Amino acid sequence: MGTVYSVMVTGVFMAALGGLLALFLAIANKRLYVYEDPRIEQVEELLPHSNCGACGTAGCRNFAEQTVEGKIDPACCTVNTSEQNKGIAALLGVAMGNVEKRIARLACAGGNHVAKMRANYSGLSSCRAAAVSGGGGKGCAWGCLGLGDCADVCDFNAIKMDSHGLPIVDSTKCTACGDCVDICPKHLFSIQGVSRQLWLACQNESDPDAAEAVCEVACTACGRCVMDGADGLIHLERNLVVIDYEKNASANRHVIERCPTGAIVWFEGDRIIKGKSAKKIIRIEPLPATAEA
Repeated sequence: MGTVYSVMVTGVFMAALGGLLALFLAIANKRLYVYEDPRIEQVEELLPHSNCGACGTAGCRNFAEQTVEGKIDPACCTVNTSEQNKGIAALLGVAMGNVEKRIARLACAGGNHVAKMRANYSGLSSCRAAAVSGGGGKGCAWGCLGLGDCADVCDFNAIKMDSHGLPIVDSTKCTACGDCVDICPKHLFSIQGVSRQLWLACQNESDPDAAEAVCEVACTACGRCVMDGADGLIHLERNLVVIDYEKNASANRHVIERCPTGAIVWFEGDRIIKGKSAKKIIRIEPLPATAEA
C-alpha cells in the first residue's frame, strides 16, 4: 500500500511540475516573442538562395530583412533577373531601384602567347599553389598564372579560360560576388561598374623596359594616354596608368588610340577594343620558357 501511495504522490508531483513548466514556457514565449514581418519570408522565397553576398549583405535572408525595412532596394540583388526584382518591389509596394550592374574585371592581358615564361611550372594545378612555388614560372611577377582558380571558384559559371590561359568574364552571368577577387593570388580581379569601359589591362609596376621585355602587352608608362585624355583623367603612378572615373572617362574612348602595346583598352560589352597604334599580335602558340625572361 505504501508503494502505491508513493507512486501516486510521485505522479501528482510530476504532473504539477510539468504544468508549472508549461505555464512558465507559455509566459516566457509571450514576453519574449519578437514580431517578424511575414513579408520577410515572402521576399526570401523570391530570392535565388545563393547567399553570394554580391548585394553587400550577409546573405539572402539578411537581404530580405533589409529590403522589407527599406534599407536596400530590390534591384541590389544582382543574381535575380529584372522580372524577379520587380516582383519583390511589387510585393513591398516600393520602387525597384536603379543599381548599376557591376562585374569582375581582370587587370592583365598577358596570355601565354605574349607573356614570357622563365620556367615551366610542374605541380598542383592551382594559381595559389604556383604562386608560392617560385611564382609559377611567369616572367612577369604581376601577371595572371592562368591555372583557373577563378573559374573553379565561380558558382555562376561566369569565367572561362581562353586558349591562351587567360580568364574571360561573361558579363551576362557575372554577379559581382567577389569570389574571383578573393581567390586570385596576384590580386588581378576587381569589381567595377559596367560604365567603366576605359580599362588598363596591366598591373606590372616594374621599369617600363623590363615590363615590355617579359610581356608584349604591358603598360610602358609612355604617357600618351595621359596627354590625350581630359585634364586630370589619367595620371601615372608606379609606372602604371591610373584612371580617375569621376572625370567622365566614358567620353574619352579616344585615349586608347596611341597606346603602343594596347595595354589600355575599351570594353564594348565583353568585347575588348584596342587602339589603332597597338601592335598586332598574330601569334597563337605559347611562348617557350626561357631563362632570359
